[in-house]
Amino acid sequence: MAQSVKLGDDVMKIVRRESELQSRSVAGQITYWLRIGRAIERSGNFDHARLSAALAGELETRHLSEEEKDVWLDTFVEKMGQPSAGEEAFFANRRRLGMGVGLDESGKLVYENEPEAA
Repeated sequence: MAQSVKLGDDVMKIVRRESELQSRSVAGQITYWLRIGRAIERSGNFDHARLSAALAGELETRHLSEEEKDVWLDTFVEKMGQPSAGEEAFFANRRRLGMGVGLDESGKLVYENEPEAA
């Protein structure tokens, strides 16, 4: 029985582009990648537990195979693009206190509500 799954716009953009290049339907591309990912995880060259340990900082990446390093890097970059609950709480507190919440291109402190120029 077919089931619906919600995927992010960024993921769907990649899937649509690749499905066109490979002459597959969107569902066909997702299924294809799912099968490849499953095969990699089950292969002797890829150990999901080792990858998880590296992502948790419990294993140095130099101990990963080349295939594991590729997946680690993709996953790491994805995780770095998403703030943790701790980071969100930290910046929410800074906003509440009227403190800076980041830096602009020139390295100047940015505030949630910039003071108006006189």
